[in-house]
This record gives sequence, C-alpha cells and structure tokens, in this order.
Amino acid sequence: MKTLVLVEHDGSAIKDATLSTVTAAKALGEIHLLVAGSNVGDIAKAAAAIDGVGKVHVADAAHLEHQLAEDVAPIIIDQMGHHDAFLAPATTTGKNVAPRVAAKLDVMQISDIISVEGEDTFTRPIYAGNAIARVKSSDAKKVITVRGTAFDKASAQGGSAEVETIDAGSSGGKSSFVGAELSEGDRPELTSAGVIVSGGRAFGSEEDFHKLLDPLADKLNAAVGASRAAVDAGYAPNDYQVGQTGKIVAPEVYIAIGISGAIQHLAGMKDSKTIIAINKDEEAPIFQVADIGLVADLFKAVPELTEKL
Repeated sequence: MKTLVLVEHDGSAIKDATLSTVTAAKALGEIHLLVAGSNVGDIAKAAAAIDGVGKVHVADAAHLEHQLAEDVAPIIIDQMGHHDAFLAPATTTGKNVAPRVAAKLDVMQISDIISVEGEDTFTRPIYAGNAIARVKSSDAKKVITVRGTAFDKASAQGGSAEVETIDAGSSGGKSSFVGAELSEGDRPELTSAGVIVSGGRAFGSEEDFHKLLDPLADKLNAAVGASRAAVDAGYAPNDYQVGQTGKIVAPEVYIAIGISGAIQHLAGMKDSKTIIAINKDEEAPIFQVADIGLVADLFKAVPELTEKL
C-alpha cells in the first residue's frame, strides 16, 4: 500500500504533527511525502531526512506560498492516481485540505484516527472521546486525518528519501491570501509543548489570568492554555483554547488550574502523561482524570507554587 502524507510547514520548519502522521502511515506501507509551497527546497531536504520515508514529492510555485487549500488539494488529487491513501495531520491545515480531497475522489473521509488496525481498519474517538469507534473502509482510496497526540513522532533524522519535483499546477483563483495575524511569544507552541499550564473561568478576569499564570508558565518553560469558558469570557485569546473545539494536546505535564473539567475540555487533554489539577471544588470532574489533585483557592495556591519553584 502506498501512502501520501501532507507535510505541514511554516516555510522554515516542518511541524511536529507531520512526524506523528508519518508514524501512522508506517502501519500502512510505503510512505511518500508531499511538500507544497514556494521556495521550499530546505523543507524538502528536511522531509527527505525523516526516518521511514521513501520519496518526497515537491510542488514549488509562487501561488503555493501560503498553501491555500484550494490550490493544494488539486495537486493531491492528481497524485492519488498512483497512491492508495492520503494522510494529513488533524490540524487546522489538514482539516481544511483533506475534505476537499475526499469530496473530489468521492470517498468517505476517516477523521482523527488514533490507531491503525489494518490497511482498511482504524479507530477514532467519538462522543468527545467517551467512546472509540472502529471504522472499516471499503473505499479504494483512503483519505485520513491523524490525531498527532495518539502517535509517537517519527525521527526527523536518519532517512534518505528521493526528492522529486512534480507539477505544481496553477492557482484556481477561488481564494486569495489577504493577511494573517499570528500571536507571537517566547513560550513553546501549545500543541508541541512538554508542559502546559491551563486556566479556567475561575480566574475571574483577563488581568488575573495573566498575572497568575504567566509567571508560573515562565518558571516551568510551559505553554499557556485555557478552557473554552475562559476564552469565551475574554480572559485568553482563541488560540489558547484546549478541548474538543480547540487544540488537542498530550504534554508530559498538564496543569489545570480553576478548570472544572467539562467533557469538552477533557477531550482535548486527557491523553496527557501527568495531569495536575488545582480547584477549590473537591467535586470538580477534573479530579477524576487527575494524577495529582490539590483542593485549594487558586489565588493563594498559584502564587505560592510559583514562589517555591
């Protein structure tokens, strides 16, 4: 079975989600990667070095600079003539591209898989992770998105794949890049951080959220996350949101502070290796999944914890 994996990158580096997707693809057979973008020679070299990859297809053109789904999807569809499966990370980018490919191929997309049981059988979480569905596909071509936190990252070194330039097509003119407002900071990116400190609505204000959480995160070299309630209340920006409708994370340590543990939030972080919860409500659902729980007022506990670190 020959698979095509979309390489997610920012023009300068390959995203970690791609490495997890490569691991999932290893269970299906021969792995080819697709690098799409403008001036992506260095990205292609980095992709060729990923362990287990057989070939890297490179679509390099000016109209692919921002990797718009409307321009990338036709390239993938053309490549599917000699590939059996297309895999993409279950990220914003992958979720934008994969459905277009599935629709054009007239196949059923298999979303957010967490294991590969065979060439046609996969598992994926449903009902906010409370049940696991075992899905068997009879489609000749498979279109799959992969939950990165469920698979180990493939080694970024050790491979020596062949690099092949392919037809990049032309812009379909259906969309154009207008601009991007990207949050910047010195902290690790949320989905790849080893430690995450998350806050909930109990902080009461944006000022207290940052005044208490930011120093703790800096001491731990951690990323900062938030529950949907905190984001909706305006305490934290949208890209901090962890949960079913936010980012799926699985760090080594996840510290949930003032978060009750709604099912939607748990769906986004319960695969974390160690979960630490601080909440003054001892009946909070978060304690049911926590490895370490502290029943305390966060306004006293967080400054004390920060001071002792």
